[in-house]
Amino acid sequence: MRGLMQDRPLDVALLMRRVEESFPRKRVITATANGEVVTTWHEVVSRARRLAAALDLLDVPRHARVGTFGWNSHRHVELYLAVPSGGRVLHTLNHRLFATELTYILNDAGDDVLFVDRSLIARVWPLVDQVPAVRHVVVMDDGGREELPDDPRILDYEALIARAPVPAPPVAVDENDAASLCYTSGTTGRPKGVLYSHRSIVLHALLLLSVDGFAISERDVVMPIVPMFHVNAWGLPYAVMLAGSDLVLPGPATSPAELARQMARHRVTFTAGVPEIWRSLLPLVADVDLSSLRMVVSGGSPVPESLARAWHEGTGVRLTGSWGMTETSPLVACSRLATAHDELDPDAQRTLLATPGPSIPLTEVRLVDDAGGTVEHDGTTPGELQVAGPTVASGYFGSEPGEPKFTDDGWLRTGDVATIDRHGYIRIVDRTKDLVKSGGEWISSGTLENEIMAHPDVVEAAVIGIADQRWGERPLACVVLAPGRTLDEAGLRAHLTGRVASWWIPERIWVLPAIPKTATGKFSKVALREQYAAHRRAQRGPAAQC
Repeated sequence: MRGLMQDRPLDVALLMRRVEESFPRKRVITATANGEVVTTWHEVVSRARRLAAALDLLDVPRHARVGTFGWNSHRHVELYLAVPSGGRVLHTLNHRLFATELTYILNDAGDDVLFVDRSLIARVWPLVDQVPAVRHVVVMDDGGREELPDDPRILDYEALIARAPVPAPPVAVDENDAASLCYTSGTTGRPKGVLYSHRSIVLHALLLLSVDGFAISERDVVMPIVPMFHVNAWGLPYAVMLAGSDLVLPGPATSPAELARQMARHRVTFTAGVPEIWRSLLPLVADVDLSSLRMVVSGGSPVPESLARAWHEGTGVRLTGSWGMTETSPLVACSRLATAHDELDPDAQRTLLATPGPSIPLTEVRLVDDAGGTVEHDGTTPGELQVAGPTVASGYFGSEPGEPKFTDDGWLRTGDVATIDRHGYIRIVDRTKDLVKSGGEWISSGTLENEIMAHPDVVEAAVIGIADQRWGERPLACVVLAPGRTLDEAGLRAHLTGRVASWWIPERIWVLPAIPKTATGKFSKVALREQYAAHRRAQRGPAAQC
């Protein structure tokens, strides 16, 4: 016997109707190079409907991918709505990636049209001729002064919307149809596309509203500092539409001073970003009024205890830790203080709140040992963290069945080693792969090692992550030089320029007579980390090189 409930799709159009009908006058504020643009949710949704009609004029097929290179702005929000509601797939791209990665991703996704903020056109246009599927590049005026190419493929965003005679009629989509596409960082090979459904987006947005999630409500003024190209800004724009909150967007004005002023001016109550954001804002918190803040979420990399303490002392607001992945929409865990923690002293509570915390509703987590057995949730025994749920990917875009990141029983292998205590609180203790996470973004040690070893003076190179006060972690290049050669640090960094993204290039280089190896001849990263730790102790300070 089946239940007698209405079969109404969970789709992006549902979010549009809700915010348009219930919260039309709530604000969407965007910082630009020339000031601010203040609009309303009614205007944003109305323009999104016309934008969907404009995509029809461009003959963008159903299920086609529509790429975006944009800052956090009201126009980007319009794309968040127009593309999926019109039956196409929103593909947000990280303009900070290396050009070869972007070219690969664009070709793999097969993007039909690109929407680009004017200030980013110089970054994107050189790639277009390498991506034959792209038919049009629509430029959004964010106040940038970059010269636009004289090319018929270049279109103006506002002129395109003006061409649409009427808003697009509703398009019937199945809630399991693809709505958006984000690529992983490609840390263990090529970047992989994660294809979110309408259903997963709506469910994830609902989870962010839950009390044990981000507890976003109509009373909030939400400012996502996390970029809109990064896992759909952690789903915050969609959650804000469900709640009816005001939305404040930094646009290209992302300096710490500009962010702090915007938070104070608009009385922001909720914000989210990576630890580096909160570290950069610390020197400014005494000079701006941030008393409106109720919750500051940190994700992307662990929150150092020193940062959690300094932020709490400076603002009176504790940093809330979280954990997730591109494959998980992204939120899986969000920290909170449970009744079991009422007896902890304030310092211990602050430390606990900065950890990932327990899993949010509808998501399931487990720990698995090397033999595939289940690890006890005792808070001390580590295992590989695996996750499952309706907001978790079941495969990658274009991949063949049998992808090793997914278990036979359908769980996602996260690649993180964690512990889980009896209250369900997750702590990430290590990574199964030798990756470096810097400023919330992954660096592939293997790729970096190969490029370093391409230098004629280097025989061997191994890269490990070392703690960094600003970025959380930075790569340390451990190198063995060819006989009779001396290290030219500037030359080695120049060699890497153009081969890897600029922020991958190590500041610290350590020359060794040999790199420790395992019994099978592989680099032993464990032994190398121990050796470097001993070297630091011997030097009685930060040993950047020797």
